[in-house]
Amino acid sequence: MDTPRRSIAKALSWRLLATLITTCIVYLLTGKGEFAATVGLVDTLIKFFVYITHERVWNRISYGRQKSEPEYII
Repeated sequence: MDTPRRSIAKALSWRLLATLITTCIVYLLTGKGEFAATVGLVDTLIKFFVYITHERVWNRISYGRQKSEPEYII
């Protein structure tokens, strides 16, 4: 299970990349840098918190996980 700190680090790294992508797409479509940066920022703020919540909820769901057997050293 990931710790909350790890979930936050993953969210930050992903959001940085996703923000750059969103900002570039908006800029290419509109040609307006300030507007593209605003859309990128708002998108990041919203999705950052949604992502952390999503990660924490999935950490509580056992679907698809396998229980590991303890290793014994002889």
